[in-house]
Amino acid sequence: MFENPVPFRMFLSRVSKECMQVGVDSLFIVCVISIFMGGATCIQLVSQLDNPLLEKSFIGLAVRNMTVSELAPTVIGIVFAGKIGSSMASELGSMRISEQIDALEIMGVNANNYLVLPKILASVFMYPLLIIIAMFLSIYGGFLTCKFLTSVPPQAYIEGLRKMFDPYVIHVALYKALVYGWLTSSIACYKGSHTRGGALNVGKSSTDAVTNSCIAILIADVLLVYVLLGSGI
Repeated sequence: MFENPVPFRMFLSRVSKECMQVGVDSLFIVCVISIFMGGATCIQLVSQLDNPLLEKSFIGLAVRNMTVSELAPTVIGIVFAGKIGSSMASELGSMRISEQIDALEIMGVNANNYLVLPKILASVFMYPLLIIIAMFLSIYGGFLTCKFLTSVPPQAYIEGLRKMFDPYVIHVALYKALVYGWLTSSIACYKGSHTRGGALNVGKSSTDAVTNSCIAILIADVLLVYVLLGSGI
């Protein structure tokens, strides 16, 4: 991907276009999923933790820790793999079977540098930003749920958000986001650029990209949690 690079202005234009497709076009679905994910988490916690000795503020603390460190990066990562991974694999697969990639290589253009590298960079840059938005909206979704759908006072929820906050969990979530963005884009680009056959194989490559990306995200989740948080268990 790095040898024989295309001109920098052309490369930067491709990266900007991919950032728009990866980040801006995914913003709506990320926002919707994040709000309802935080709300559903809050309702489940309230329904199960009905111990009178347990402080109401624990709900805010639990929603914060669950959404920030685990639910937001992993759930959004799987959605990201389904939306962006399939799109990347389909685009490159269609270009491969229609011989557009071969034409670029014949003209002396490094197709991997021109097509693949911008997609990977855009995913690595934009996915952490999407996760930051998802974390905020998940916590806000829990707040709205507490206010309108449960008996937990909003003040107690906010008090729980402020309790025992460890900034390191934010670092863990962003480390996960970087790895998930790289895994999804790399697997999708590999599957798409190695498509052979006809249009039917484009759909197969897209399906394989999503399936393999989801499995890779779940495996990476366990490994990252063990490496980053295993010292405390």
